[in-house]
Amino acid sequence: MPATTIKLEADLVRKVTKLKPKTESISGYVRSLIEKEHRAREHRQAANVYQQFLRENPEERAAMEVWESAPLVDDVEPRKP
Repeated sequence: MPATTIKLEADLVRKVTKLKPKTESISGYVRSLIEKEHRAREHRQAANVYQQFLRENPEERAAMEVWESAPLVDDVEPRKP
């Protein structure tokens, strides 16, 4: 894989240095930010695809509404004394 060097102005280097953990390099920190942004965009796209799927499949949407309305704080089975 070819390596790419990205040059940052001194002001931006200072800002990144203040943001990153002291134990992490600037390169590692910037790389992790790019990876996080990429994952977030993929997740948003997947959510959009799923929302479209729900719009096109009313039976799936109805099943999801039942699932979402289920009480999550109640025990499934009563506790035994």
